[in-house]
Amino acid sequence: MSTYDYLYYIILPVLSISVLIIFIRFLMGPRLSDRVVSLDLLLTTGIGIIAVYSIHTNQPTFLDIAMILALIAFLGTVAFAYYLEKRERND
Repeated sequence: MSTYDYLYYIILPVLSISVLIIFIRFLMGPRLSDRVVSLDLLLTTGIGIIAVYSIHTNQPTFLDIAMILALIAFLGTVAFAYYLEKRERND
């Protein structure tokens, strides 16, 4: 089994199943913070799927897209943490 077969037949289905589980958590999250964390995890898993696809198809330009998504996910998480901190100070 080559590395490409391993990526295609093992890692990609595991990431797909984890996306389904995370999305269920996103829908069922009782608090806003649970939903934001699951959304961040969805983006991180999507970055992993893009990276696997980039390696499998030998297209390194997709890794640039993955880096941009990682930056957006990081900035979104930081903005949400700032919002929570500001909300706690007002209460």
